[in-house]
Amino acid sequence: MTQNRRYQEDAFTGLEAAIVLIAFVVVAAVFSYVVLGAGFFTTQKSQETVYGGIKSATTSFEVVGSVYGSQNRTTTPKSLGFVKFTIGNTAGGTAVDMTKVIVDYVDEEKRWTGVDFGEYTSTPVTNAQLINNKSWGYFEKLNADTDDLLEPGEQFVIGIGTPETSTAGTRFTITMQPASGAAYPISRTVPAGIDNITILM
Repeated sequence: MTQNRRYQEDAFTGLEAAIVLIAFVVVAAVFSYVVLGAGFFTTQKSQETVYGGIKSATTSFEVVGSVYGSQNRTTTPKSLGFVKFTIGNTAGGTAVDMTKVIVDYVDEEKRWTGVDFGEYTSTPVTNAQLINNKSWGYFEKLNADTDDLLEPGEQFVIGIGTPETSTAGTRFTITMQPASGAAYPISRTVPAGIDNITILM
């Protein structure tokens, strides 16, 4: 006796549709995870770039008070022997290792790149060491310890030698470049009258 069987395929079709739907959901979830991960990574890199740019665009020290020039040399015409000024940390600035600061001097006729510092780290610099020399150092450390880190609350009185081209009317720029952060330029003009101590504007 032959028995006719009628197969119902509706249930199988529904099961297959459910499997396909689940597969699509899983694929979409994985794709979304990948996209979100890439977005988070890009955002993190963008933040690092912004923070790095801010750090590089800001400097950690500034001039406190006036910049002075001193003749202290017998040249014709008269010229500066060195400049003297006080620096301190900016608000919220970090400590600066002054032994790693690169100092440049430039005017219309002369350029000194990498003015020497190393010789004067242990003792205060003297006028004679600066005059006619491509050198710089500390005259004094105020409210500071014995190391060469310019830390918040400390001030260093800096002396930087200038060449004989720093005569009356000469515009010059001294640039102090720390190991990290932006360079700090100091631009002044030598006045017509040069005395032993002259405020530079």
